[in-house]
Amino acid sequence: MRVLVAGGSGVIGRKLLPLLTSVGHDVVVIARSGKRVVRLESTGAKIVIADALDRDAVLRAVDEAGPDAIVNMLTAIPSELNPRRLAKEFEQTNLLRTVGTRNLIEAGERSGVRQVISQGLAYAYEPDGSGLANEDTSFWTRPPKQFVPVLAALKELEQRTQAASGLVLRFGHLYGPGSIYASDGSFVQQVKAGKVPLVGGGTSTFSFTHAHDAATAIVAALDKTVSGALNIVDDDPVRMSVWLPVLADILGAKAPKGAPAAIAKLAVGGWGVAYMTRLRGADNARAKLALDWRPRHASWRDGFAAELKGKAVAA
Repeated sequence: MRVLVAGGSGVIGRKLLPLLTSVGHDVVVIARSGKRVVRLESTGAKIVIADALDRDAVLRAVDEAGPDAIVNMLTAIPSELNPRRLAKEFEQTNLLRTVGTRNLIEAGERSGVRQVISQGLAYAYEPDGSGLANEDTSFWTRPPKQFVPVLAALKELEQRTQAASGLVLRFGHLYGPGSIYASDGSFVQQVKAGKVPLVGGGTSTFSFTHAHDAATAIVAALDKTVSGALNIVDDDPVRMSVWLPVLADILGAKAPKGAPAAIAKLAVGGWGVAYMTRLRGADNARAKLALDWRPRHASWRDGFAAELKGKAVAA
């Protein structure tokens, strides 16, 4: 199968491209010119140059590539985020998820693409509910202000993908090389420096996804005729009050101190507090059944240890 990947240089893309090639797919990547092109060429994929926000350029690129499937991993997320400025720092990603997705789907429909897979999020679910969220759970109905445009872009991405009979893979908190949880990642460095407290008791439930497991889910989906949305997360949803101290211990850092939510809000804003206290974990049962997929890193505990023990760099 010829697979066109948009967003191949991201956290998932760097795992996905060699995996697609290794299982026999003919891989084409849409990329803007620059240093990333050199890195992408080393994967063995063919590169077509186009700005995903330029409709005509995308139409030409997809026509040139002639893919059977499009994998939309378009994001432009900064390597370090300020939760108080989330809306501003996600502006480019929001455009890619809306305008970029629209361009890709239009180009795919014109070229006769049979399958579209897009990257979504498994931690945008309504927090006020019991148990883990499955794919039928509604998205956050009254999110913090900074998350409003991010959620709106995600909803549009899902609507466009599913209208094209495509599949949205809702990934959890991504970790692995290139992520904020990598040994040189911004969050790991903050934990090592003792700058990440347990806000409000750390009551958010996190569902993590290793980048390799995200990539294997995409490969599995390409072999199926599945549409809609699926949660691609590990088997071990966990409260922040549990995983943050474990991460600090792996890094040889001091145990995180507690911080009242009201005081923390002054520093990290409403979204920052909600991120640490209100997120809901996700259920992966439907993805396992529909894709015949299993995460190699079934628990964040094993995944963090494999990624970080002996690798953490000095703060």
